[in-house]
Amino acid sequence: MSPAGGGAAVADQGGSGGGSALFVAFRALGLCSNHLAHVLRYHRRHREFYLITAVGRSFHTYNAQRGPRLLLQPWQGPQAALLLPLLGLLWYWGYFATEKGPHGSRRASLDLLEGGQAAGDLSGHSVSGSKWGETVKRLGIVAVSNALPQDITYLAADRMLVFASCGSLLYAFARNKEVVHTYKGHDTDIHLVLPFGEHVISVDHDNILIIWDVQSEEEYLQLNFDKAIFAVSAIMHPSTYLNKILIGSEQGPLQLWNIKSNKLLYTFPGWGAGVTVLEQAPAVDVVAIGLVSGHIIVHNIKFDEIVIKFQQDWGPITAVSFRTDGHAVMAAGSPIGHIGLWDLDQKKLLSHMRNAHATAIAGLSFVQGEPLLITNGSDNAIREWVFDGPDGSSRLLRFRMGHSAPPTKIRYHGKNGQQILSAGQDSTLQSFSTVHDRFNKSLGRGSLNKKKSKKKGLRDVTMALPPITAFAAEVARQSDWDGIIACHQSYLTCTTWNYQKGSMGAHKLKPEIFKKNKPLGVYATAVDITSCGNFAVIGLTSGHVDIYNMQSGIHRGRYGRDKAHEGSIRGVAVDGLNQFAITAGSEGFIKFWKFKTMELVHSVNFSTSPSKIVLHRDSGLLGIALDDFGISILDVETRKIVRNFSGHQGQINDMTFSPDSRWLITASMDCTIRTWDLPSGCLVDCFLLDSAAISITMSPTGDFLASSHVDDLGIYLWSNRSLYSLVSLHPLPTDYEPSVVMLPGTSPAEDADVTEEEEASDEMIEYDSPEQLGDTLVTLSTLSESRWKNLLNLDVIKKKNKPKEPPKVPKSAPFFIPTVPGLIPRYADVEQENEREQSKLIKLGVLAQKSEFHVQLEEALSKSN
Repeated sequence: MSPAGGGAAVADQGGSGGGSALFVAFRALGLCSNHLAHVLRYHRRHREFYLITAVGRSFHTYNAQRGPRLLLQPWQGPQAALLLPLLGLLWYWGYFATEKGPHGSRRASLDLLEGGQAAGDLSGHSVSGSKWGETVKRLGIVAVSNALPQDITYLAADRMLVFASCGSLLYAFARNKEVVHTYKGHDTDIHLVLPFGEHVISVDHDNILIIWDVQSEEEYLQLNFDKAIFAVSAIMHPSTYLNKILIGSEQGPLQLWNIKSNKLLYTFPGWGAGVTVLEQAPAVDVVAIGLVSGHIIVHNIKFDEIVIKFQQDWGPITAVSFRTDGHAVMAAGSPIGHIGLWDLDQKKLLSHMRNAHATAIAGLSFVQGEPLLITNGSDNAIREWVFDGPDGSSRLLRFRMGHSAPPTKIRYHGKNGQQILSAGQDSTLQSFSTVHDRFNKSLGRGSLNKKKSKKKGLRDVTMALPPITAFAAEVARQSDWDGIIACHQSYLTCTTWNYQKGSMGAHKLKPEIFKKNKPLGVYATAVDITSCGNFAVIGLTSGHVDIYNMQSGIHRGRYGRDKAHEGSIRGVAVDGLNQFAITAGSEGFIKFWKFKTMELVHSVNFSTSPSKIVLHRDSGLLGIALDDFGISILDVETRKIVRNFSGHQGQINDMTFSPDSRWLITASMDCTIRTWDLPSGCLVDCFLLDSAAISITMSPTGDFLASSHVDDLGIYLWSNRSLYSLVSLHPLPTDYEPSVVMLPGTSPAEDADVTEEEEASDEMIEYDSPEQLGDTLVTLSTLSESRWKNLLNLDVIKKKNKPKEPPKVPKSAPFFIPTVPGLIPRYADVEQENEREQSKLIKLGVLAQKSEFHVQLEEALSKSN
C-alpha cells in the first residue's frame, strides 16, 4: 500500500463520457514518503543539504541545512561558568573566525589552546539553550517535481541532477522539478540506479545493467547477468576505486567490475544469504554489507577480510549508515521499524531505537559531520533524530508525517476553509492545512490511558485505541474546552479531543448503564456536537441515544423511554438552534426529538433502512442515504421528503452539501462522485475514479472539495470551477457513463490545462423545452414568478428605464480652496476668479516707489480735476 501521487490528468469536460464539468483536480495533502529510500544530497552553492523522497509519480525536496558549531574544550567547574558568558558575547560581536567545513561548507569555530594543543570538539556541550535548534532547519518543502507517467520505482541523485526511474525509463531532473534527460533502452522495470560521475548506471528486472552517458543520453556499456546465478540486488561505487563498481546478488556472491575496461576484477563468495544493502564506510576499502539473514558484514574488499560481523534479530537489513562526526557508530534498519546502533570500536550493540517507524525502515542516513540521523519509511513519515544524550542516546528532533494508514473520515474545521480534520486507520487524528504544510498539526493517537502511554511512549501500540470511524467538531467554544467528539471502531466509549492543545481531551464518554456490565456487540456508531459547542449526542448500536456536556463530561439525558430506536443508530444530527435532534435507525425510521425535553415529535418511515444522514443547518435540509443506494432529501421544517435521487450502483460512503445547500455531493463504492442539483432535482455532474472515495467534505467557502480514498494515504483537493469560470450545468442522462479522472498530485495543476478547460466550457448549452403533455395542454415553467411575470412588458420597462439625458461629468473641485484675506475666514468665489481676465503684468501696489508728481497726478485723476 503506497501513497498515490502524480499530476492531475484532466479529462474532457461536458458531454457524455467526459470527466467532471464542475471539479478540477488541484493537489494532494498529507503525503511525505513511501517505501523507497530517501536521497540526501549537498548543494555547494546553497551550502545546505537537501532531502528527497518519492511520493507516487513525483518527488519532494526538503531542506536540511547545517548551521554553525562551536569548538571548545569541555571545561568544568567555575571555569565553565566564566567562559560561557564570555563566549556568548564574542559570538554576538562576531569575533569568531570561519573555516572551511566538510564539502566546502563554512562553519564558525574557536580553538582554545591548552598546553599548545588544540582542544577537543564540543560534542556534549552547548552554549545556547537549544543545542541543535538551528543546526538543521525545519524540514520545509522546497520543491515538488513534475509528475511522471507512472509511480517512481527508484531514486538517486548526484551533485547536479536527480534521477528517477519510472517503468522501463530513467529520467533526470534539474532544479528538483523539470525533466531534462530521458534514457530509453530497458525492456522491463528499473529497480536500481547509481550516479557514477559523468555516467549513470541502471539495472532492470531482466538483470540487464546499462551505463548511460548523462549528457548525450547514449548507452556507454551494457552488462547481462544470468538471473538464476547472479540476480543483481544492490550496487555501489567504493570510494577511491577509480572506474569500479561493487555489485551484490540475491544468491549472496559479490562482484567487483571495472566498467572502463569491461572486466570482472574479483568475485566475493558471500556468506550464504542474499545481499540487500551495500554502504561505504568512512574508512577506505571498507564496505558494510547487509544480508537477508539479518547479518551485517563490515568487510575489507581490498584484502577480502571480515572486519566486524553483527546480527540483528528483526529480519533482513533494509538500510545502513555510518556516523561521520567522530563517533564510530553504525545504524542499521529493519522491516519492523526498529533501528540498531552498533559501536564499531567496542564491536557490540550500543543501543536500539524501537518503533522509530510504524513500518519498515526504507532509508536512513547520517548528515555529514553532524550527530543527526534522517530516516523515512513506508508509514508516510520523515523523522530526524539527534544524538545529544550523555550516553550517546538519540531523541526525535523534528519530523514530517501524514497518516500511516488510510484516512477513514475527513471534515473541514472552522469557517475559513483552511483546515481539514482527518481520522485514520492508524488511530490518529490530524489536521492538514490547505494553505501551507507548516500549518499542519497532529492531535496524536487515541490512548486507553494517557499517563501510561506517556511513560511508554506515544508509539506504544498496546495502549492505542481503535481507529476513529466518525467524529464531529465545532469551533464555538474550542478555546474553553474540548471541541471534538469521536467514536471508535467497535468501541463503546467515545473520546473528546482538544484542537487548541493538539491532543486527546479530558473526557471519555460512556453510558452509565453499560459501565458495570457491557453487553457484546454494543458500541458507538454516530456522534454530533451542537453548534454552540456545549453538548454532544452519541448513538449506539443498541438503539440508545445519549446527551453529554462537553465541558464537564456529565451525562445529561437519553432520548426515548427505554431507547430511541429498535435497531442500531445509523446517524444523529442537531439543528442550528438546538431545537430538535434527529436520529436515524436501522429499522427504517427517522425520528425528530425536542432537544431539551427529549420528547418524540415526529417520525418518518422509509421502506429501506437509512445508512447515514447529513444535515445542512443553515437551510434545514437533511440528506439521507439508503441501503438500496438511493438518496432522499428531507425538509426539517415541514418534515417532508422534497427530493429523491437514484443512480449509484454501490454503497454510499459519504455525503456533503455545498455551502449554499444548492448541491448535494455523494461518494459511492461504484468509484463515482456525483453532484445533485436540489432546485432542479437532477444529476448535473459525475466523474469516475480509480479507487472509491471513502469520505468527502466541501469547504465552507465553496472553493474546494476534499476526498479520501480506499487504500490511499492522501487527501485530495478538487477545485470548484464555478467560482472562477463560466460553467454550464445541465441534467445528465440516465445512461451517462463518466470517464476516469486521475487523482491530483502533490503540486497544483498547471494553469495551461485550466485555461483550455475554460475555453472549452464558454459555449452555453441550448435549452430544450420539455415535451408537451398534450396538444390542448400548456406546460408551465418551474421558475419563480418573479423570473417570468414581467417578460411580456419587457419593452415597456426598458423604455421607462431609459435615461432622459446623458450623464454629466461633475466639475472637478480644486485641490486647495481659495480664501479671501481678512480677519474673518471666507472662501473666494472660484467661478468669478476664473472669469476675470488675468493680466500678465505684475501689479506692485504699495511696494512701487512713486514720486510726488506721480502722486499729485493720481489725486487729480480721482477728483476729475
